Amino acid sequence: MKQILPKLQRKSVRDEFQPKAEYLVTTAYGCEQQTSLLSLRWRRQLQGVSQNMSSYLKTTMGLLVFLGKLLFSGSMSLMFSVIPKPRKSVAGEIVLITGSGGGLGRLLALHFVRLGSVLVLWDVNTEANEETRRMAQETGTTRVHAYTCDCSRKEEVYRVAEQVKKEVGDVSILINNAGIVTGRSFLDCPDELIEKSFDVNCKAHLWTYKAFLPAMIANNHGHLVCISSSAGLIGVNGLADYCASKFAANGFAESIFMETFAQKQKGIKTTIVCPFLIKTGMFEGCTSSSPTVLPILEPEYVAQKIVDAIQQEQLYLYVPKSLYFMMFLKSFLPVKTGLLIGDYLGVFNIMNGFIGQKKKT
Repeated sequence: MKQILPKLQRKSVRDEFQPKAEYLVTTAYGCEQQTSLLSLRWRRQLQGVSQNMSSYLKTTMGLLVFLGKLLFSGSMSLMFSVIPKPRKSVAGEIVLITGSGGGLGRLLALHFVRLGSVLVLWDVNTEANEETRRMAQETGTTRVHAYTCDCSRKEEVYRVAEQVKKEVGDVSILINNAGIVTGRSFLDCPDELIEKSFDVNCKAHLWTYKAFLPAMIANNHGHLVCISSSAGLIGVNGLADYCASKFAANGFAESIFMETFAQKQKGIKTTIVCPFLIKTGMFEGCTSSSPTVLPILEPEYVAQKIVDAIQQEQLYLYVPKSLYFMMFLKSFLPVKTGLLIGDYLGVFNIMNGFIGQKKKT
């Protein structure tokens, strides 16, 4: 009996302490797990904080860089508004001008030939275009090439473009100047004339860009010039088809500029020209009721402004300067207020006396 009791007592002690030991082990294990979970949560929180800090620093740095560029750009613009921007040389550049048989196109050709450029003249009127070539050659240069081309026909644009590439070389300055105007109210304008307006004033730009832009991109060198109109900025009574085609030309030229910018093709420049009515005969009979604000422009003055804008790589050129202010007003003034100003300036009656240019033969 005495021998059995110690065994029973020892067993009882073991049985008594074993659950407690197991509990302590389980508790310790649980604490270890909780500690591991807390540690994991802390690590994740620290990683999140680190990522947030990194994102914040990147955003801050990006903002600072942006503000620096903005300040620099503003300073440069302010400086060049006081000091004339340096002009790039166009000597040796191959300049193609559409609609070069007369008017603004002819004047641009004469300006560029004096600056030492190689001229490529395109016009649907062979005789008038040859006259421009003769006038250009009188300056003493032989680097003038005239081609008969109807820019409203895509296939003809591509065909003559290939001829130019083989005979002259890659065009580096493309001036889309050719244009027509019907001068009729929308419902009185035949469908074929509306289509012709778009073919010449807008679609021709697409085909010439397709023909010559690839070489400019390959060379990372070129200048695209869109001769549009103030009618491509503000709708004009009696010019519905013309305004629509010029708005389209503006949008296209601006979109191509955005494409070249986004693709970092820094060697490709763009100039979009929006002049008021010019005394080239195209808007013969039209008058301005407010010549101080909106004068009928002299062709030579506009041609010089365009050449200056190209040499200074100016993106937008509005002539006269009052157009800049008008576009600013258009952006925020109530419609009724804008109409009152337009009525006061007589812009609704500009086309009343329209005769138009005599058709070339």
